[in-house]
Amino acid sequence: MKLLLTSAGIKNASIHDALLDLLGKPIAECDALCIPTASYGHAPDGIRGAWRFIAGQATTPMCELGWKSLGVLELTALPSLDEEAWVPAVEEADVLLVNGGDALYLAHHMRRSGLADLRPSLESVWVGLSAGSMVMTPRIGEDFVSWRPPAGGDETLGVVGFSIFPHVDHPALPENTMAAAERWAAGLGVPAYAIDDDTAISVVDGTVDVVSEGHWRLFGP
Repeated sequence: MKLLLTSAGIKNASIHDALLDLLGKPIAECDALCIPTASYGHAPDGIRGAWRFIAGQATTPMCELGWKSLGVLELTALPSLDEEAWVPAVEEADVLLVNGGDALYLAHHMRRSGLADLRPSLESVWVGLSAGSMVMTPRIGEDFVSWRPPAGGDETLGVVGFSIFPHVDHPALPENTMAAAERWAAGLGVPAYAIDDDTAISVVDGTVDVVSEGHWRLFGP
């Protein structure tokens, strides 16, 4: 699986071009599934956020890019279905569009639904938005813990070897300064990227590339 880990979706031409490179064909020829699940970890506001994401009404472009087809993969529903009812649709998708919200809530339901186990066999592109990117990291740090999983902790899926601090210097998030990101990174024990909303991280076969029209920093462990 190829990863495009964004802070705020496909926000500029550079990130859009990176997405096209990963897809290997035009967006209009790609079948997409969107995953709104992380939004519900931030309910009640996340309930509205899930709709905005699906409807393309958010300020984080993902679902509205002109896909050939678009379906909704709600992870909390999957345990009630037989695998043959949903696994083929996931395997056939060109891209999974994964909304932001709560990364620990998303990780929990990826494991519970079986998507976490299925993921290594998928050829689709994973396009994460905020928590949808953070879920692929080893841990998110206590600063980002809101919903707590049954076993506690701040561990996510560990698909990549670095953590992500999104939305650096966002005007609506005055606490998300680069200095705060540096303090956060110091307690993680893994490399960590702090990225603003005009930055994304592309990961292909272990090769990491930063795509940015904004600003970012990499902190060592």
